[in-house]
Amino acid sequence: MGTYRPGMKLWIEGDGGLVMSDYRVRLLQLVEDRGSLAKAATTMGLSYRRAWGKVKELEANLGFPLVTSEVGGAGGGHTSLTPRARELVGAYNRLQARLEAAMETAFREEFDGLAPGAPEP
Repeated sequence: MGTYRPGMKLWIEGDGGLVMSDYRVRLLQLVEDRGSLAKAATTMGLSYRRAWGKVKELEANLGFPLVTSEVGGAGGGHTSLTPRARELVGAYNRLQARLEAAMETAFREEFDGLAPGAPEP
């Protein structure tokens, strides 16, 4: 489709509060992947305090916990997502994939032939 490409930002709101967004899903996925909120924060260029605040904000808006932490030990602590948080992240990612596929189809239908250099009808 030439140089035109559609883009989209997805977020989910509930009762006037932000419940999920690409940024927040990335933070949660990094917590799960790295096993640490501190490591997830560092990867995203956030302070630990800001990352913790984002998680707490989401938990307050959703009404359920998203992370569980185990303290200390020889190898240090560990943070992971709760089963419900994993379900939420999976559902968000599936929704986003479906919306992107639908957007791509609609974009082709609406913009076919309108890209720079496309022949005149």
